[in-house]
Amino acid sequence: MKKMHKALTVAAVSMLMLTVLTGCGSAKKGSEDTIKIGANLEMTGSSASYGKSAQNGIRLAIEDANAKGGVLGKKLEVVIADNKSEAAEAANAMQKLVAQDKVVAVIGPNLSSLSIATTSITTGSKVMAISPMGTNPSITVDKDGKTKDFMFRACFIDPFQGTVMATFAKDELQVKNVALLIDNSSDYAKGLAQFFKEAFIKTGGTIVAEESYLQKDTDFKATLTKIKAQNPDMIYIPGYYQEVGMIIKQAREMGINVPMTGGDTWDSAKLPEIAGKAALDNSYFSSLYSPDDDSQVNKDFVTAYQKAYGEKPDVFAALNYDATLLVINAIKTAEGTDTVKIKDAMASTKDFNGVSGNVTFNEQHNPVKSAVIIEYKDGVQVFKTKINP
Repeated sequence: MKKMHKALTVAAVSMLMLTVLTGCGSAKKGSEDTIKIGANLEMTGSSASYGKSAQNGIRLAIEDANAKGGVLGKKLEVVIADNKSEAAEAANAMQKLVAQDKVVAVIGPNLSSLSIATTSITTGSKVMAISPMGTNPSITVDKDGKTKDFMFRACFIDPFQGTVMATFAKDELQVKNVALLIDNSSDYAKGLAQFFKEAFIKTGGTIVAEESYLQKDTDFKATLTKIKAQNPDMIYIPGYYQEVGMIIKQAREMGINVPMTGGDTWDSAKLPEIAGKAALDNSYFSSLYSPDDDSQVNKDFVTAYQKAYGEKPDVFAALNYDATLLVINAIKTAEGTDTVKIKDAMASTKDFNGVSGNVTFNEQHNPVKSAVIIEYKDGVQVFKTKINP
């Protein structure tokens, strides 16, 4: 997932950070009795709901590892830096983590554009980062198709996610005419909309309307009026929960009762609060994870998470938990804190059994994973189906 903010500022910050970090190399990091792992999270700003869940998942994994004796005879310490849900701040947070806090690896950011903004820093410092929820292909691959050595992800990529919802729309919802409502300030939303559109058209479907909005918009009635006039069978909204909640609420108030669908950025406890529980009925989104998955590793995770935090984990908690376990596994495999060896160990990961499924990294540092479709019933998320790659 991603948001595009202050592109020129990010470029300037990235160039500065690259200059500062060149030559940092792969020095061993951490004190004699601790190993520091960084977390570059959306703790404040427009996506703060994601950051809270992410922090919970990371801390649960760290606490469990420490309770079992730590790693390589040392305790793990997580250092959290707030990226404020903005790309420029994500670059600042990454620079702090690698240059000041001396972490051996970084979990996050979760948003795609924020992860992309940190690439020059991870490259210059030779410290790997894994984005738990960044689905844009450009996180791990540059414009020339070359894999970025120090960038990984724990989730599927947007082309697969777009195809998943297109398949579900055709086969399960049996819709033929779809309207798109896209966050035009988000490369994540624009990219996912394009992947869905291409896949849906291939199934024989038709896009009858294509409208847009901007982040922090609050009144969508004029746009929804245009969409309603085209009489779509379904509306696809690949945006973030804040605006999505208001869009669905206003659409239902206008008598638009067709299925509402979207991507993994819908997965927030705040969405039912914003949209209203009843308004979310007949709504579906694609996701990487469901707490209702019946694997034993997930059952154990859900039990531990509920005991620690008093609620079921969402996808951000689960994927950040998995990302942390992947980093811990890479440190163990590297048999030390040399950051290049940790990166190489991560790249060689095969058949890692996580709560969101098995992970084997391909040559582009992407895991090949299943997707799930989540349905809202009276404001509660319910597992609908799983779609394999």
